[in-house]
Amino acid sequence: MPMIAPSVGDAITTIPDGAMIVVPRESSGVPMEATRALIRRGIKRLHLIALPTSTLQADMLIGAGCVETLETSAVSLGEFGPAPRFTAAILNRTISMKDATCPALYASMQAAEKGVPFIPLRGLIGSDILRHRPDWRVIDNPFANDDPIVLLPAIKPDFALFHAGMADRHGNVFIGRDRELLTMAHAAARTIATVEKLHDGNLLEDPILSAGTVPGFYVDTVAIAPRGAWPLPLPGRYAWDAQHLAEYARLAATPEGFATYLDQHAHERRAA
Repeated sequence: MPMIAPSVGDAITTIPDGAMIVVPRESSGVPMEATRALIRRGIKRLHLIALPTSTLQADMLIGAGCVETLETSAVSLGEFGPAPRFTAAILNRTISMKDATCPALYASMQAAEKGVPFIPLRGLIGSDILRHRPDWRVIDNPFANDDPIVLLPAIKPDFALFHAGMADRHGNVFIGRDRELLTMAHAAARTIATVEKLHDGNLLEDPILSAGTVPGFYVDTVAIAPRGAWPLPLPGRYAWDAQHLAEYARLAATPEGFATYLDQHAHERRAA
């Protein structure tokens, strides 16, 4: 049965240095309080898979020296500009970058979800990204003539890590319409979810909520973290904190400013 951890810090203690972690896009429940906990703990050499993009989360983990390999299709602060610590890491070659596309990442995760070693994808044909991904192989379609197809290896994360609105005491986690979180939980060896609150009762026994719920047998640990996605949004509950993100973009433009940001908002566990 999944564990209800006493704190977010306790929930992420099972994630070791060097783990492969998959995390969701900004609008699907980014576990920012768990991210700050990982930074406080000083985790190293992560293989971070941002499915399929990232913003503040990847930038902070990279800037804090937690990431060895990044696999994603984009990292940006959106209207607040480039992701400064990610940009610096790429320019200085301090991380290994496995460039991908959104469909490729989803397909590779679905392969792990289905328990197959690889999955075909057509849309990459003609793209120069194939030159940078020797692990993606082009073969002839065995069921047709002169029909090349790309084979992508399954991505099998050690951990899926995300934030959601609620869970129950059985470890069932309500994700609503964000079905990629279910794919993450299916694909990963272990799943850790932070949630806004605990739900009274069993989510799977509720005819309205059950369809949007990750069953507890796919979840290892749940931790309560009110506003755990802040300063990023949690759809249906709160919007992003634009003022805070603008301040992050300003500070993180330099290593000294980024260190100041971490002191104020990660190491001191400043509340939202």
